[in-house]
Amino acid sequence: MLRVAVPNKGSLSEAAVGMLREAGYRQRRDSRELVLPDPENGVEFFFLRPRDIAVYVGAGTLDVGITGRDLLLDAGADAREVVSLGFGESTFRFAARTGSASSITDLEGRRIATSYPGLVERCLAEHGVKADVVRLDGAVETAVRLGVADVIADVVETGTTLRNAGLEVFGDPILRSEAVLVRPGTSGEDGAVDVLVRRLQGVLVARQYVLMDYDVRVELVERACVITPGLESPTVSPLQDPNWVAVRAMVPRSRTNQVMDELYALGARAILVTGIHACRL
Repeated sequence: MLRVAVPNKGSLSEAAVGMLREAGYRQRRDSRELVLPDPENGVEFFFLRPRDIAVYVGAGTLDVGITGRDLLLDAGADAREVVSLGFGESTFRFAARTGSASSITDLEGRRIATSYPGLVERCLAEHGVKADVVRLDGAVETAVRLGVADVIADVVETGTTLRNAGLEVFGDPILRSEAVLVRPGTSGEDGAVDVLVRRLQGVLVARQYVLMDYDVRVELVERACVITPGLESPTVSPLQDPNWVAVRAMVPRSRTNQVMDELYALGARAILVTGIHACRL
């Protein structure tokens, strides 16, 4: 039975559980459940602290897990990223008092407060910068004001919290993170893992695309197919009226209305959009 680690709490957990449910796996109804067997799919789920998942997977205790790329790199575990899952996006940046630093080289010899010491130390080593990393749990925005550090390294969304603390971001991002599926670093081929990956990728595609159907005159088919090229190519079917054909293609969900406008302007009619619940490509 495939052993899968899932985040136990927070937004990462909610998104992971939702994605696994869409992929056809049984998921818990009570947050107090820490182990959930799904014998129909040959999977057993273990609900763990997100920060611990890479450690368990890297040690081979569990076969695969869902965690953040930031947590994977911070743990320094012998685990590798298999596929990104499209949720839990975040950006890690350095921040300091306004005007006190402009690039990572300005960090030489300084104190850097962060909740992700492994991630920051890795970044510093890649740039050949020596600095003191101060590990803090929770919010680190006040570390500079309280004299614990000269610089902080943390997740930055709008930057409002940092500005309120008298700080500004500088330099390139340390990391752009999101939820990822991870496996032990030395693991080989595994059919059960391949099935899980295909199911999750199917959910990702279903969320990103819609199915678009429309009718168009025969002489306009080539121009219409330029607008809706599909993944491989559109499906074109004859209609009772020999002057018209029906076209079906997958279209990026984010461009649905723009594509409909372009098709209508071209002369297409009966344009219909259908959601995709699951797929295999």
